[in-house]
Amino acid sequence: MTATAAAALSPQITDFQLSPELASFRDYVRDYCQTHLGDAARFDAETKFPRDPVAAAAKLGLLRTTVAKEHGGTAMGNLASCVMLEEINAVCASTGVTISVHNSLVNSLLGKWCTEAQKSRWFPKLVTGEWLGAYCLSEAASGSDAAALRCEARKEGDHYVMNGAKLWITTGNEAKLFVVFARTGPDRVKGISAFVVERDWPGVGVGKKERKLGLRGSPTTEIVLENVKVPADCLLDKEGNGFLIALDTLDGGRLGIASQALGLARAAVDLIKAYLAAQVDAKGRPTATQPDQWTLADLAAELDAYRFLTWRAAVLRDQGVRCSTEAAMAKLSASRLANRAARAAVSILGQAGVDGTTAAERILRDARITEIYEGATDIQRLVVARGLVNPA
Repeated sequence: MTATAAAALSPQITDFQLSPELASFRDYVRDYCQTHLGDAARFDAETKFPRDPVAAAAKLGLLRTTVAKEHGGTAMGNLASCVMLEEINAVCASTGVTISVHNSLVNSLLGKWCTEAQKSRWFPKLVTGEWLGAYCLSEAASGSDAAALRCEARKEGDHYVMNGAKLWITTGNEAKLFVVFARTGPDRVKGISAFVVERDWPGVGVGKKERKLGLRGSPTTEIVLENVKVPADCLLDKEGNGFLIALDTLDGGRLGIASQALGLARAAVDLIKAYLAAQVDAKGRPTATQPDQWTLADLAAELDAYRFLTWRAAVLRDQGVRCSTEAAMAKLSASRLANRAARAAVSILGQAGVDGTTAAERILRDARITEIYEGATDIQRLVVARGLVNPA
């Protein structure tokens, strides 16, 4: 039998369904959302951190999905995290981004780049939620151009002296552990190193809290570092490898934000669907306009497509395959969809879309950030284009 004939007898089948285990986990997370996220609108209105929902998530094991079992995690991986984050963000994006950063930008990074001694030191507090983690890369002069950072860590004997300020840090005033990227040498890229800095160390301070359009329940702050003595054993991997660590970690972070965008888009689509379903005449016949039905159809089709795009990148990352291009595609597409779906929901629902009687207005405000953080839309387009032109 020829190889061609053998292939014909055993066609490759791509399974677009979640495994029974992941489907059960999704239902588990949905139950968490129904039980603990009912105050999402209040957290937004009062700019209040969702402390109780985050604590409940910790107890249910939702803060340890990217941590190996030997360090107290569930080792469920990136696909499970994406499924989880879509569910949570469909209800409360402030809670969703808190959990996303903790899992994808902190726990995942430490799991890959820490020594066993370092993992044993920090994971016991992170997996239980005793400590929340924050990712400190951006600065006033280095947002999209992360390599322009100026925060400095100068080696002095058995420690580093760190000085600088980090901006737009998610969960900044709630976190107890910061992953900080600082300059240890003059080279633009190879002069950047990554460190773990603990909140209670002398010289570590929280600066201003940002006033924001959306995600109002998630605090975004400045982190100020003034002559902070960072023990040498808090360096991650080796000096000069920080930029590589940052970029590798952002692949996973972008999957988290793509999933957040999917959750927001789904919530908007559900609002539109419910609204159109209620449009009936006296005899119960549908009266929704064709343009509104077309909008719903287009959004729902894109939602399914971009969910599979996100899952593909997550599976690649779980397999240890580099997925920078695929993760950027997912984040680019899902974040744009979230904004279109939110605008459509506000428009179609009319007064109910803007007066707070539905979540449409909050979804619109929350969706905007998905095109900005973890790499703005145009940065994602550059990442995708460069990955296609130079795949190596």
